[in-house]
Amino acid sequence: MKITFLGTSGSMPTKDRGLPAIAIRKERELLLFDCGEGTQRQILKSDLKIGKLSKVFITHLHGDHVLGIAGLLQTFSLLGRDKPLEIYGPPGISDFLKAIIKTVKFTLTFDVKVSEIEKGLVVEEEDYYVTCTPVDHGVYTLAYALIEKPRPGKFSPEKAEALGVPKGPLWKKLQLGKPITLENGRVIRPEQVVGKPRPGRKIVYSGDTRPCSEMIKFAQGADLLIHDGTFDQNLKEKALEGGHSTVIDAAKIALKAGVKRLAIFHISPRYTEEDVKKLEKEIRDIFPASFISYDFLTIHIPYSS
Repeated sequence: MKITFLGTSGSMPTKDRGLPAIAIRKERELLLFDCGEGTQRQILKSDLKIGKLSKVFITHLHGDHVLGIAGLLQTFSLLGRDKPLEIYGPPGISDFLKAIIKTVKFTLTFDVKVSEIEKGLVVEEEDYYVTCTPVDHGVYTLAYALIEKPRPGKFSPEKAEALGVPKGPLWKKLQLGKPITLENGRVIRPEQVVGKPRPGRKIVYSGDTRPCSEMIKFAQGADLLIHDGTFDQNLKEKALEGGHSTVIDAAKIALKAGVKRLAIFHISPRYTEEDVKKLEKEIRDIFPASFISYDFLTIHIPYSS
């Protein structure tokens, strides 16, 4: 699993930062969280394959998080896409997309499956699911968590051989959790050769939010928390007025939630990259495993042992 930060600015782009968009590559699938203006170009400038995009998750309907969808839909049609695209978002996302399709004159070559969601399970696949919860912003806003289902435990070749299981397809069946029957009629069960299930990975994306207890609960134990950190602590009041967090707020949320790593995004355009380096030092005093993200940064999320 790899995370690519396609856009990390807040409200408006800068020469160095695009508007919010986070891509998650999982096996052969590409998932997108928010789609600010210019996201399709950011994808093309990265090493991501735009045709792999299958699902888009929108946190809220402020322009800097959603206006890139129109261009994305038109580009896909020009490329002759025929596989469906799933779009999930808060109430109002359906009307927004209907307005785009009605007023921007292009013909869709594929189905757009739109789902309005408010809380709980969003989508479930064979090996992962996505959930959401409301957070504290000026409009109805969702945070998302991508959570992998537990993986099978480690397979022990030594135990399998000791039980007389020949190497080959029968090993694979046991690894997949299926009992097998040997030629002599003896049944070997997976738990005899496979260890306890191992946890999958958890990625949490806050969208825009004031610091809130809901985020602490929602992000518990995440391998990576991507959290709003629009301003420095001197602008705490401004952050709260606008429905945002400071970088210090984000670090405290990460600490209380017991996450493994914190990535801060939605940086105000007022800050230079030199300012950002200073802010990063401040947050690491509170939560050492933290960093301020930047456009096209790609990080790998390893499995827990």
